[in-house]
Amino acid sequence: MRTLLIIILLGMLVAAGYFAYSAMAVEGEPLPTEGYVALALGAGFSIAVGIGLMVLLFFSSRGGYDEPPHFR
Repeated sequence: MRTLLIIILLGMLVAAGYFAYSAMAVEGEPLPTEGYVALALGAGFSIAVGIGLMVLLFFSSRGGYDEPPHFR
């Protein structure tokens, strides 16, 4: 069972690699400057949201908000 899972996951990895390679090999116009700006802004926004969520998780954990309730 474990071997089958490893084979399936490796197959998915190969398929993702092939898809990425074939997507980069597309001929056509290069990405314009606006495209690079949009890509950078989107990546920066995603990183900022991820950092913000991790900070909130850290402060929530330190504040004791994640503890189970204690009934009296």
